Amino acid sequence: MLTVKQISEIKNHLEKAQNPLFFFDNDADGLCSFLLLRRKFGKGKGVPVRSFPSLDESYFRKIEELNADYVFVLDKPIISEKFFEKIKQHNLPLVWIDHHEIPDLKIPEFVYYYNPVLNKDKGIEPTTYLCYQVSREKSDLWIAIAGCVSDKFLPDFYFSFFEEFPELGVQAKNAFDIFYKSDIGKIARIMSFALKDRTTNVINMVRFLVDVKSPHEVLQECRKNYSMHKRFNEINQKYVKLIEKARAVADEGKILFFQYGGGLSISSDISNELSYIYPEKVIVVVYVAGAKANISVRGKNIREIVLKVLEGLEDATGGGHEDAVGAKIKIEDLETFRDRLEEIVG
Repeated sequence: MLTVKQISEIKNHLEKAQNPLFFFDNDADGLCSFLLLRRKFGKGKGVPVRSFPSLDESYFRKIEELNADYVFVLDKPIISEKFFEKIKQHNLPLVWIDHHEIPDLKIPEFVYYYNPVLNKDKGIEPTTYLCYQVSREKSDLWIAIAGCVSDKFLPDFYFSFFEEFPELGVQAKNAFDIFYKSDIGKIARIMSFALKDRTTNVINMVRFLVDVKSPHEVLQECRKNYSMHKRFNEINQKYVKLIEKARAVADEGKILFFQYGGGLSISSDISNELSYIYPEKVIVVVYVAGAKANISVRGKNIREIVLKVLEGLEDATGGGHEDAVGAKIKIEDLETFRDRLEEIVG
């Protein structure tokens, strides 16, 4: 978790900012992180970042369009050097809050970087948890829970939430039990899938969530959240079918390898649920798009294995958490990737 000093520094940045712009990762953890800070401090616009794995320089135009005086980056593991250069050229303060462990990550001196993996008491809490440390707005506790469980993390304040909203939670010691089996988990899943919509609808969803008063308003479909529910239902139908196909190819081996294509990139969501269903397996979900393959891997202590597998593959990128990794490789290297992984895992 963040230290008392780090929390105080982040608060000072948020209080000093007149027109902040928040870039956040395009998932429920990123969105909930933004919502907690936006709702607490009452200012700023939010922009979901769809580029993977880094926040690239193409997003800088949003800073100019909105005339931001402060930039906050939430839950993005990497920021491109060209983005840093533009920030420095325009003399803008950049506050970066993250929880990913990235080997050899270089942070420019002018960037205010907060990540519990670098603290003395190394933390693994998701960015939502860190932002709730900053906001501590009790009325937003449900947002903090949604973001945390979406990132497979059961926060210490879950039972405070469960006491207030027992109808939205379940008795559980596992974050994914809550994510897949409760209404607060459904809220997190709605957020995650609705982010995969056209920009206008995402903006409308964010506006709705900034002002909404209770989690029940999110669950109950109405005019203000219609597009959010519509997108969730559209994707969920396809998602359920893909999960069924993946389960059909599961065998007695140590690796479940599932590949799919089409216009919907949800490999991270699929790999998460498959890891919940098959906790003893290494889960590899490959989404093929154009000349590239986006890969989500889940498994105990899998990060170092995947990084070793990627060595020597041209233009390959990868990283993430100890047990959850994302990678991008050329399609022609996919067979090599699979062979190397099977050789190591067995």
